[in-house]
Amino acid sequence: MSTHSSKRTTVDVVIIGAGPAGAVAAALLRKAGRSVLVLERQHFPRFSIGESLLPQSMAYLEEAGMLRAVVEAGFQYKNGAHFVYRDQSSAFDFRDKHSPGWGTTYQVERAVFDDILIRCAAEQGADVRFGHTVRAVHTGATPLVDVIDEADHAYQIEARFVFDASGFGRVLPRLLNLEAPTRMPTRAAIFTHVQDGIPAGMTDRNKICVATHPEHRDVWFWMIPLAGGRSSVGCVAEASFLDVPDAERDAKLRALIQQEPTLNRLIGNAPFLMPVRHIGGYAANVERLHGPGYALLGNAGEFLDPVFSSGVTIALRSAHLAVQTLNRHLDGEQVDWSAAYDVPLRKGIDTFRAFVERWYSGALQDIIFYPEQTPSIRRMISAVLAGYAWDETNPYVADPVRRLNALHEVCMQR
Repeated sequence: MSTHSSKRTTVDVVIIGAGPAGAVAAALLRKAGRSVLVLERQHFPRFSIGESLLPQSMAYLEEAGMLRAVVEAGFQYKNGAHFVYRDQSSAFDFRDKHSPGWGTTYQVERAVFDDILIRCAAEQGADVRFGHTVRAVHTGATPLVDVIDEADHAYQIEARFVFDASGFGRVLPRLLNLEAPTRMPTRAAIFTHVQDGIPAGMTDRNKICVATHPEHRDVWFWMIPLAGGRSSVGCVAEASFLDVPDAERDAKLRALIQQEPTLNRLIGNAPFLMPVRHIGGYAANVERLHGPGYALLGNAGEFLDPVFSSGVTIALRSAHLAVQTLNRHLDGEQVDWSAAYDVPLRKGIDTFRAFVERWYSGALQDIIFYPEQTPSIRRMISAVLAGYAWDETNPYVADPVRRLNALHEVCMQR
């Protein structure tokens, strides 16, 4: 890991942000022989939310040469999702799905997971600089990046291309004024980790538990069992529903957990391992995911909602697609970034969006808890929940809005 700075460095690709999208992009670019500089404002390991991975992301970790390190880290194994609402329950096993590919993955503490990925990228030759903040990006055929380190040393990097993988930091959308209105309502989450102490067999630790509030169908909880007897637990709702002074946040989350019968039984009084945190206004969007000399990866471009844990999968998918496109570009091809990157990436995001919107309207909940599910349709839904939102052999990917609406009508005719 490098700490030096000089007046002007030249590199093939500058990547802003060392999270999963940045790390995987860096490793894939190194595989193609590109010189890569990763600039990260924070120091790792650092806390991050988004602990439940989807199986689709495993293929990208494998291709980036990171799979073994992730497997050997001892994270909690994950094979599906378990949904509960009042006395209704529906579990999906991601190995039983329409799309080919991985059916299992992990539930991870992101501080450890993200640190593993960026270290793998550094081992593959990426120059990674922590505590370095991007102050300006001059876009164009040869982008220039203005950087300052913690000792207040300012320097410039000349790159052939810039990837923004800064996540919620959204560096380029802010610097270049790319923000666009999101179609998602303003929601927020409050969350913590608990020492869950759940006796063996009382719950399936191999699945994320997504629980709907018994009185408010647009309010939901996650419980993500982690290794070592911990769980991540949080509540997502319209921002105003969770709006309490900082000092009352712990009590608010505790009260909400105790209102949901399943979570109350499992972790109603489990001790909180850190003060309850709040994240709000996270739904974000941009006019386009690329411009002269740059592209936006993962959450720097668009973030929908945490309900189906799609964030890391979209981030890794975007890294993979962007690197494929950039390699052609750097090899001198005339590349249409919109057709090669923007449109195909948004196809999967739009699939997730159709599911997210119907989760909050209640329609997808009606589908998930419908008692007479057809096995083949269930496998198609399972595939999307497992992250396979780009597999257009799946009707619920090829035409998600129409298919989900038709399926919901069938469920309502019972």
